[in-house]
Amino acid sequence: MSTLPRHLLQAYAQTHYRVDAAAPFTLRIGVASAALLALHRRHGVACSAFITAVNPRSQASDATTNADRLQRLRAHVNALGLPCIDGVGQHPSNGWPAEASLLVLGLDLETARRLGERWDQNAIVWSGADAAPQLILLR
Repeated sequence: MSTLPRHLLQAYAQTHYRVDAAAPFTLRIGVASAALLALHRRHGVACSAFITAVNPRSQASDATTNADRLQRLRAHVNALGLPCIDGVGQHPSNGWPAEASLLVLGLDLETARRLGERWDQNAIVWSGADAAPQLILLR
């Protein structure tokens, strides 16, 4: 059971998670993605996570702080030896600013959870072998 407000959960579920791959595509919660499946296969992985470090706990931070947090997340992912692709999470209509994010290929669910918690996120988006993104609540 999550302690997050209903409106926030709804916003996360409706957000568009854009992956800036060579051929960009958008992930939607609960909707299998052929483009993500192809990316998994191309990289020889069975899972991935769309994660950010910006705006911890959905509290707006300034651009400099957000850029620094994302840079440190990227360094953490690089230290894990996992490939990542830039992305952006943005709700289509609620006015919340787009959030720079990373699609981390090969990131298992438990490690993805720990990363999300480490960067004070309320939720992450994780996809398994079926390439259907799931909203994983952390609070």
